[in-house]
Amino acid sequence: MGSTGTVLRELRGAQKSAKGVSLYSRYVNRPAGRMLAAGAYRAGLAPNQVTLVSAAFTYAALAAVALVEPSWTLGLAVYAALAVGFAFDSADGQLARLTGRGGPDGEWLDHVVDCGKLLLVHAAVLISFYRFGELPSDAWLLLPLGFQLAAVVTFCAGLLREQLGKAAATALAATAQASAAPADPGTPPAPVSRVRAVALLPADYGVFCLVFLLLGAPGAFRAGYAVLAVVHTLFLAAFLTKWFRELRALRPG
Repeated sequence: MGSTGTVLRELRGAQKSAKGVSLYSRYVNRPAGRMLAAGAYRAGLAPNQVTLVSAAFTYAALAAVALVEPSWTLGLAVYAALAVGFAFDSADGQLARLTGRGGPDGEWLDHVVDCGKLLLVHAAVLISFYRFGELPSDAWLLLPLGFQLAAVVTFCAGLLREQLGKAAATALAATAQASAAPADPGTPPAPVSRVRAVALLPADYGVFCLVFLLLGAPGAFRAGYAVLAVVHTLFLAAFLTKWFRELRALRPG
């Protein structure tokens, strides 16, 4: 087992592409996950165990949002636990690529934990609003449901875009090979856009978690949460349009 420095260097060489990644994930969450992955490697943990650690931090924080009266102390504790859970969510994939111990079971477990997180985070806010919030109107109880819908549809549609895109690309390659068509060399990958990385910040889960720092000020928390709900809904509309056009372009013929 190599030194921590050696492990970190190997992890840096096994990073995913930065394309489509916000500045937070690129410069905060992934480096934090890299440190946790190195520690997990030294401790002999498997990637799936790291995924479960991520779930423990995240789900404990969300249970606290639903069950404990909001305060500044709670907000700080919830944010810290969510941020650590998100970093471990990055660490499991990095550890899998480093050790070659990843597989369909690990990818499935990671997606299950992520899906549960997206459902529970807004359910926890809804419960907190109902139990502790002196809401200006009961209509505020609909906000977490709408936010939850936008988050889950974005997550599921993104996964489908990835999987259907891969299947369509494989089918097109097989058709080209069967017809003896010359292989398309393709175009070189576009450079990572810093503007896009900045624009994606509001849609980043790590940035979303910052709103829980406002739990000690219920009015400010509701306002920040509402703004993020609107932003995520706008991103959903943009993503759905983009992904539909990309998949349509992959039609054969």
